[in-house]
Formats: sequence, C-alpha cells, structure tokens
Amino acid sequence: MAPYDVTFVDGAVTGVTGSAGSSDDGDGGFEVILEDGRTYSARALLTATGVRDELPDIPGLRSRWGIDVLHCPYCHGWEVRDQQIVILATTPMAAHSALLFRQLSADVTIVTHNGIQPTDEDAVRLGGRGVVVVDGPVSELVVEDDQLRGVRLGSGEVLPAQALVVTPRADAASVVLEALGLPTSAHPMGPELGTMYAVEMGGRTSVPGLWAAGNVVDPVATVPKSLADGYFTG
Repeated sequence: MAPYDVTFVDGAVTGVTGSAGSSDDGDGGFEVILEDGRTYSARALLTATGVRDELPDIPGLRSRWGIDVLHCPYCHGWEVRDQQIVILATTPMAAHSALLFRQLSADVTIVTHNGIQPTDEDAVRLGGRGVVVVDGPVSELVVEDDQLRGVRLGSGEVLPAQALVVTPRADAASVVLEALGLPTSAHPMGPELGTMYAVEMGGRTSVPGLWAAGNVVDPVATVPKSLADGYFTG
C-alpha cells in the first residue's frame, strides 16, 4: 500500500463527530476518536466493522466456538462429516440447518433449546431423513481431552455429540454508524437473527460522506463478497 500513501493504525474507535460539509471551508469535517485519545480528521468515512456474534449463554459453549461448535455446513461441514452432530434449536432456522448437515452425516439430532419446535411440515421432512428431535434445554457442554463429547440436557441426560451447530445472533457492530445516528434494520432472514444497517447501492448511507460495506450492511456476505463490496464502494 506504500505507493498510495496509506497508513495503518492500530486502535479501537470509541466515537466520531461531525459530518461532511461541516467545516468552515465546506470540505467536510469528520473526527474519529480512538480509545487512547488520538483523533483523526477525514472528509469521508468508510466503515467495515462487520457483525458481533451473540452466542447462547451455555457453560462451555463460547470456548469451543470455531472448534467443534459450528454454524455453517458450507464453511465447516466437511470437517465434521460422518460425526455425531447436534443442532441447537434457538431459531426457526434449526430444521433447515439440520437438513443441510444431514447431507454430511447420518447421525443428526435437534435439541429444542428454547422451546422452538419444528413446524408440522419440517417435522415430516426431518422424520423422513431420520433426524431425531429431543426436548431441551442444554445446560452445559461436556468436553474431555479438549474434545466435545456431548451436551448435557436439563434433565441431566448427556446426549453424545462430536459437533454442535449453533446459529448465533449477528448484530451489526459500528460505533461510527451509531454515533452518526444511523438506525439499524432487521436481519434479512428474520429479526431474531440480528440486525444490519441499510445503505444505498455502492454503500452510501443517508449521511453525506459516510459509506459502509461488508457484513455490517450484509450479514450473510462471505469474505469474497465483503471484499468485493469494499472495492466497489471505494
């Protein structure tokens, strides 16, 4: 990036003030404030801060996230093929997730952690594929020798599991957009799945001089999609 005179700075943004065209010369006047007190001025801002995954509050779950607690069959499914897979049902998407993972393993079980039951139609589809539905909740993960061995139900029973599938709530995270007054919108697949910021084509927000790209405006975008959006916005 040196030929373009780009400087990389490590730090966490805690606030931003101003708006485009707010300075005396009319060139804009955003001021970005870092947690250590440093400030940076800018005529335009692009935020690409992504989302914050909110995981179920179950003992042992967070520490296994990205190891044997997974969320996507396309990202992680091949690594857990033919294993004992438990789907933690916290949203209406659980049945859909179970049917996708059923393509990778014959041993798939749904635990209705917060009382969400499959619809009648989903129950038929799950039964036809041999997916068992078990009433929860899950009280903790059972881990031995740094490997997931099962999930303990509220009844005390331990359900064997080598992989646990969780759909996290993905909330758009942007101090910049929040500070400048942009409201969030519901996740495109349902409000229970999280929030996002709505932007125009090219990432333009309703605040002049402010753009956003990546998961903060598209929660389901993968890395290549987010990179492409950032390039297009730039």
